[in-house]
Amino acid sequence: MFIVAGTLYVDPAERDAYLASCVEAVRAARSAPGCVDFAVSPDLIEPARINVYERWESEEQLLAFRSSGPDEEQAVAIRGAEVHRFLISGVEAP
Repeated sequence: MFIVAGTLYVDPAERDAYLASCVEAVRAARSAPGCVDFAVSPDLIEPARINVYERWESEEQLLAFRSSGPDEEQAVAIRGAEVHRFLISGVEAP
């Protein structure tokens, strides 16, 4: 199991437009083989921040989806990012 999680930063005035441009990518990810969960959402406190969370069954499935990547317009809008991939060796109830 892999989790990709972190934050993206965009111009606060453009955050809603950026998120709207992500709708189709979220739909595509959620229907992709191996995707357990995929979310891109606005932060409740920081107006420039977008939270990213993905959970995948395998690295191969993650990489197959990743090969499509963000479109150029989305990539240009990102002013900063801190996103990491985590390998999960076990899952337990909280």
